[in-house]
Amino acid sequence: MRKERNAKGWNEIKTNDSWALFKIMGEFVNGFEKMSQIGPCVSIFGSARTKSDNKYYQLAQKIAHKIVDHGYGVITGGGPGIMEAGNKGAHLGGGTSVGLNILLPFEQHDNPYIDSDKNINFDYFFVRKVMFVKYSQGFVVMPGGFGTLDELFEAITLIQTKKIDKFPIILVGTEFWSGLMDWVKATLLDKFSNISPEDLDLIHIVDNEDEVLDILDEFYRKYNLSPNF
Repeated sequence: MRKERNAKGWNEIKTNDSWALFKIMGEFVNGFEKMSQIGPCVSIFGSARTKSDNKYYQLAQKIAHKIVDHGYGVITGGGPGIMEAGNKGAHLGGGTSVGLNILLPFEQHDNPYIDSDKNINFDYFFVRKVMFVKYSQGFVVMPGGFGTLDELFEAITLIQTKKIDKFPIILVGTEFWSGLMDWVKATLLDKFSNISPEDLDLIHIVDNEDEVLDILDEFYRKYNLSPNF
């Protein structure tokens, strides 16, 4: 009897997995259709827990405003904190403001600065991450937690393995990022040779909005603006 119940349970799981493919396909189709119309954008990442009086919230807002002044749109995860700051800066600057929201048990809720026709909801992290990588002309990475690090290292890995075209990855906040990058260089690169020097060529650490735009503009004087794969 126990074996029969187990077999039935596994069959139900397999059936549910098969039907889930249609929902996943639907998220991809919806995302591709909407994102393909937005034009060149830069993604801004960072902690959902950052308050509006924090210096990095204010800096993210300035960066986003300057990004849209230079003709790019802004993509964020659509939630509070740094994401809100990015959308707010884009909105106040009169530029494209995209939010890729995801249903989470805490922290995540959409912010009021996303363009109404560019607020896209996802159930699956991996679908959402494809949209960030495919339609971003650069990553601006503010201080954040595990989710921010996840997005950062996935982008680096995809560029390293040539699964996507390269684009600039800009880490904002020397005090936050320098320890991590020192470890990457000293341990991954120098001590264990687990990465190559050129893997770090597109990673920059900056502290203000002007440096962010200098890096983006310098990169796209050499390369065309286009989806990344």
